[in-house]
Amino acid sequence: MSSAITIDDQDVLLAVDLQADFMPGGALAVEDGHTIVPLINALARRFAYVAVTQDWHPPGHASFASVHEGAAPFQSKRLAYGDQTLWPDHCVQGTAGAELHPDFALDAAFLILRKGMHPGVDSYSAFVEADGKTTTGLAALLKARGVKRIFACGLATDYCVAFSALDARAAGFETFIIEDACRAIDANNSLDAAWARMNAAEVWRIQSRELLD
Repeated sequence: MSSAITIDDQDVLLAVDLQADFMPGGALAVEDGHTIVPLINALARRFAYVAVTQDWHPPGHASFASVHEGAAPFQSKRLAYGDQTLWPDHCVQGTAGAELHPDFALDAAFLILRKGMHPGVDSYSAFVEADGKTTTGLAALLKARGVKRIFACGLATDYCVAFSALDARAAGFETFIIEDACRAIDANNSLDAAWARMNAAEVWRIQSRELLD
């Protein structure tokens, strides 16, 4: 049986934040996050282009609750660029928590994009930082390689995957979320809210079987 969607060299698989701190036991764990790694490895074998994101925060990053006196993780705080959810310290540069999952087939990737490196600005998206204006350069790079469609997967559906997908659409790419190759945080209705934004932006929801035989 052939796949429903044919992949060619105008497509890229975007694997988002498959890092230890987002896996069970990590500082900001996504439930069952580790279970999608084998599926993403299988998907990666179908793509000529695989791009990977890696949260890569300096110590004392502005998004960490620990740097704001009296603040607790998951509270919101107004920063210079807008409202920011405060997180537990996670994916700190050079720490074990920032490492990509050891079973992830990283050799398939042509690019590892590190994000969230600016100490004062968070970065959920692979394309644009949380200030809404600072680009990572990914859109320009993909366009230079002739990419037309982006297939996103990884962690977490309702945060970094969704923000990346929305910014991919804004940059002019046809964009798909491989739903069963993602896992969500889903706190305070965040997953439904993310899907509502993505549906409105014409981000298409698909399943891995549509890409795999």
